[in-house]
Amino acid sequence: MAFKKKKQKRVIKQAKLSDPFNNDPSRIDYKDVQTLKKFITTRGRILPPEKTGMSPKCQRKLSVSIKRARYLALIPFAQYV
Repeated sequence: MAFKKKKQKRVIKQAKLSDPFNNDPSRIDYKDVQTLKKFITTRGRILPPEKTGMSPKCQRKLSVSIKRARYLALIPFAQYV
């Protein structure tokens, strides 16, 4: 009985964004729209910490800041391409 070879999945490593806040959550501000846009996809989703390379504490502060900026209409909820 012949065994089938399993196909290997190709894993493409994506480059992590460098942490512009240097693991200091007090530097994250909802008014800094240009920096916050780096952590949002074109669909308006917040990037996960695996891709941002941030600590959990900074990631929580970042998500709160993004949501606050959305509420104040500084950042759109979704960007249509």
